[in-house]
Amino acid sequence: MSKNNEERKRREALIYHAKPQPGKIKVVPTKRYATQRDLSLAYSPGVAEPCLEIHKDKKNVYKYTTKGNLVAVISNGTAVLGLGDIGPEASKPVMEGKGLLFKIFADIDVFDIEVDTKDVDEFINTVKNIAPTFGGINLEDIKAPEAFEIERRLIEELDIPVMHDDQHGTAIISSAALINALELAEKNIEDVRFVVSGAGSAAISCMNLYVALGAKLENIAMFDVDGLLHKNRTDLSPMQARFRTAKHYDSLADALKGADVFLGLSVGNIVSQDMLRSMAENPIVFAMANPTPEISYEEAIASREDIIMATGRSDHPNQVNNVLGFPFIFRGALDVRATKINEEMKMAAVKALAELAKEPVPEQVNIAYAETKLNFGKEYIIPKPFDPRLIAKIPPAVAKAAMDSGVATEPIEDWARYEDELLHRLGADNKIIRLLHKRARSNKKRIVFAEADHLDVLKAAQYVYDEGIAIPILLGNEKRIHELREELEFEDDVEIIDPKSEDQRELRQKFAEIYWESRKRKGVTKIDAKKMMRERNYFAAMLVNDGYADGLISGYSRSYPTVVKPMLELIGTAKGVRKAATTNLMITERGPIFLSDTSININPSARDLAKIAQMTALTVKMFGLEPNIAMLSYSNFGSSEHEDAKKVGEAVAFLHRYYPNINVDGAVQSDFALNKEMLSEKFPFSKLAGKEVNTLVFPNLDAANITYKLMKELNKADSIGPIMLGMRKPVHILQLGASVDEIINMAAVAAVDAQEKEKWALRKEES
Repeated sequence: MSKNNEERKRREALIYHAKPQPGKIKVVPTKRYATQRDLSLAYSPGVAEPCLEIHKDKKNVYKYTTKGNLVAVISNGTAVLGLGDIGPEASKPVMEGKGLLFKIFADIDVFDIEVDTKDVDEFINTVKNIAPTFGGINLEDIKAPEAFEIERRLIEELDIPVMHDDQHGTAIISSAALINALELAEKNIEDVRFVVSGAGSAAISCMNLYVALGAKLENIAMFDVDGLLHKNRTDLSPMQARFRTAKHYDSLADALKGADVFLGLSVGNIVSQDMLRSMAENPIVFAMANPTPEISYEEAIASREDIIMATGRSDHPNQVNNVLGFPFIFRGALDVRATKINEEMKMAAVKALAELAKEPVPEQVNIAYAETKLNFGKEYIIPKPFDPRLIAKIPPAVAKAAMDSGVATEPIEDWARYEDELLHRLGADNKIIRLLHKRARSNKKRIVFAEADHLDVLKAAQYVYDEGIAIPILLGNEKRIHELREELEFEDDVEIIDPKSEDQRELRQKFAEIYWESRKRKGVTKIDAKKMMRERNYFAAMLVNDGYADGLISGYSRSYPTVVKPMLELIGTAKGVRKAATTNLMITERGPIFLSDTSININPSARDLAKIAQMTALTVKMFGLEPNIAMLSYSNFGSSEHEDAKKVGEAVAFLHRYYPNINVDGAVQSDFALNKEMLSEKFPFSKLAGKEVNTLVFPNLDAANITYKLMKELNKADSIGPIMLGMRKPVHILQLGASVDEIINMAAVAAVDAQEKEKWALRKEES
């Protein structure tokens, strides 16, 4: 990466944390506060009543306050990431980031607290004094050996869960991976020999947990910067001293000869291919130094075919990522009001993670990671961080272990209900957007940005390029694009095409001939065709038609009808599709909801509505979700004889007859569609009864477009769309004045759409 790019990345990170408001987390009210009555209940005099109830019984604090879902992320900044002892203030961005992960993965609220002391007693006393506020304490980025003592004493002296994630997070996740790796290698943990590079808190905690799983101390060789932890060493902490050995190894390379397992939690590039070749049959290698592993994934798997490899990186299989653990462990602990996180609870998380990797993987996860089908094996020994099953698998296992070990004070009785509550906790997160971007990266496509001479469009293209979401082709006034690129310091080698430039004369002529041939019997002259090819949207559409690009996005600066016209004329609809349509994906508090048709069909017929529903169902599946489609009306299941209501019923009847596998029903009112309990009670016969509806098909454009705009403005719901349905090629049209984020997301949609159309074409060829 060039110095300019490094500087741009640095500034981008700083802007992310500073704008539009500093920091990454905030406090949001959970109760009404609009009226004087609301405020009198929230504060004086109404607030006195819960105060008195808590005074009578301290346990009531969980009933009347946020304590039961509030975790403190606490650090003194003495071991921040790989930055070292940079102080409490400098650690705050990391602690806020940890709070963000707690929230988006497990719906746990967090206050980050940075303590300005390196004195162990002072730190412990500070945490103890503020502990009544919290339901749990997550210790973070505290250097060893103080971290061991701080955690030990706080666990003993507090009656709420305490965990130092730097130690136990990696230990829990890697232990799950180890269980599965040993199974694949057909080895018993009691028999295998371990070599460990690193003797800090994470490495010590990993090996302690491995010993709890059955590893033998005499089979462990641990190295720190000064060499082997040998029995003659006198400079070791009590925690390190446990792993002293009487055996002699001249070096890490010497120790690896014949070893079964290598665990790296040290520094990058200290292990060679020859060192791995010297290991035993079916070696297990966990090279988890970040960002540079002890040996790269590529080098490791090239060294021998029988290796089972894991790293801490997300761009290779088997990522040992702490986010698989800490949010869900605290979730389970909080939900039974555990007084601590004990070894039984950690082991329950280990086993639950190991078991989950052996279960069939949801299609949503396969799609996100661009896999045909993830299966338990050498390249899949641990679940993926985006796996939606984690929230329903890990917390119940931890909660049960807390109950069985006697540290739960509020046991769970209805496990089915608890798991259902867990699944509903994450409805408002943007996981689907992260999945979309990850999938786009898996097979990068060439996407035309037809209005790249606008600053926001170029910003989006820069992000798409930098993040590897797609390969942008910048279309527009070349001089203006260069000026904007200089302003943005967007200096990468990205193709620029100016449709009006002399350089493109030959291509314009070629495109004009093709366009004229297709439209000459519809009033288009050759002169018209040549003029139109100087217009960016016609030229962009021809780039896609000609196969020069895989897809395009446009519409930022022009009205929707103006942009859609050339797309329909030049690209056209797919085989079997009479009319194109659009859907908008709304990221709401209840989860993702698709709305169709939001942009094109003013008053669709019954047959049109059925086709819109069918096309939307395919798009929902493209995002890895199973569509549950409600066909909306002002009436419910034939309660009105008006033709507007009847056409919706006819569309449903058509779908039920010809597409029985699509889970669709109606006509139904929107409140019944979105309230599954109400729908099940009043209309138990419906195919949607008891299901979470995630797709709404509207009877006309008025209803769909108004609803989409209201949701976006009133609820501040993020939106992806309008996503074009039924087009022959991947073309997607932005809303006028779309934000940078919306343009980025639409570029990702275009890329994934191109991937899907490519797969479909290959399947047709094969059949």
